[in-house]
Amino acid sequence: MDMSTKDFEGRTALVTGATSGIGRAIAVKLAEQGATVYVTGRRAELGKETVELIEKAGGTGHFVVADVGDLDDVRKLAREVGEVDVLVNNAGIFPFSPTAEQAVETYDRVFGVNVRGTYFLTAALAPAMVAKGRGSIVNVSSVAGQLGSPIGSVYHASKAAMDGLTRSWASEFGGSGVRVNSVAPGPIRTEAAMNGDSELFEEFANVVPLGRPGEPDEIAEAVVFVASDRAGFVNGAVLNVDGGLVVV
Repeated sequence: MDMSTKDFEGRTALVTGATSGIGRAIAVKLAEQGATVYVTGRRAELGKETVELIEKAGGTGHFVVADVGDLDDVRKLAREVGEVDVLVNNAGIFPFSPTAEQAVETYDRVFGVNVRGTYFLTAALAPAMVAKGRGSIVNVSSVAGQLGSPIGSVYHASKAAMDGLTRSWASEFGGSGVRVNSVAPGPIRTEAAMNGDSELFEEFANVVPLGRPGEPDEIAEAVVFVASDRAGFVNGAVLNVDGGLVVV
């Protein structure tokens, strides 16, 4: 095998929530493999930083300001980016609350970003992939969709919904050559995770069989593999990248 070959040479990718953390790592890794990468998020300065990292890696990047929780932004994003070969639905938020204390506004925001935004961005971009007979969609969900916690019911439910979409879309689009898969991270050492509910993060990280949390680059490696032609017969899968957390 020619190791100099880049898996995404001549292809275009869109990564949502790519201004930091896992999304940024995915965007840079796709660029290293030859993709032209569109980066989107709400924070322009951080988006520009991601593009700079893409360019340092020898790739081509573009930043589009968008909040995937806003359907008008989702529609504008789809129009601006146009056709893509790879869509990575990574944008997500994770405020936690016990069920009896859950605010309706926060509930709506979590599902608006994690599920509705993913749904309608995919609905806008998938038809062109279907028409070409080729494409890959990767939903970055979470092992939270397979686990429970006392204060995370809404977040856990939203990630389970993403995996449900993966299975349905794999069936809906697979016959047209478009593959849809989930990559489900466990506890990953990102700034957002460490600045959020750090006690909950440590609780999950401490029981990972590998004895440590993961790093954003480790999720990026999995996403890039699943999106590539090397995973050409992988469709409708949920790939846990969690150090074995779900088996304990």
